[in-house]
Amino acid sequence: MQPTDPEPVTLFCGLLSARPEVLDVAEARLADRYGPVDVRSPDIGFDFTSYYEPQMGRGLTRRFVSFARKIDPGRLAEIKRATNGLEAEAARAHAFAARPVNLAPGYLSPAKLVLASCKDRAHRIYLGLGVYAEITLRFHGGRFRPVETTYPDYRTAEYIEFFAAVRRRHMGSRGEPV
Repeated sequence: MQPTDPEPVTLFCGLLSARPEVLDVAEARLADRYGPVDVRSPDIGFDFTSYYEPQMGRGLTRRFVSFARKIDPGRLAEIKRATNGLEAEAARAHAFAARPVNLAPGYLSPAKLVLASCKDRAHRIYLGLGVYAEITLRFHGGRFRPVETTYPDYRTAEYIEFFAAVRRRHMGSRGEPV
């Protein structure tokens, strides 16, 4: 079988901050770069881990956005590097924390949800540019399901419902039944 080009996927980004106004600015910067937001989650309290508190502070909130323009999944490493650059810009603009915002890009296809990371782990595949990818959710039996290594927050009904809405939007844009 000959290699083929991948189907376009839906880009999304998880935004995490202690300040709603920083989420708003980060979302606007992402939209400037990746196009209009087509699905936005409500702001969700983030109390799943204290991992981010030393750099970001307490009382963190997560927001997800997905973008109307589809992308080639081969761009994920480049996008992760770009979101790291946006994080650095935010750190220069907002002195209240060493890391005022965390941006976690990924993509959604009909079969899976993939997250990008700069940290290597046994279940991650190297993409290049210092970036790794992992399958976080897989679509099976009519819904997204966690895999063994899925983060606790990505296992919640709120997150899974958001990604189901993004998948419906993605499938509708392809003219396929959901």
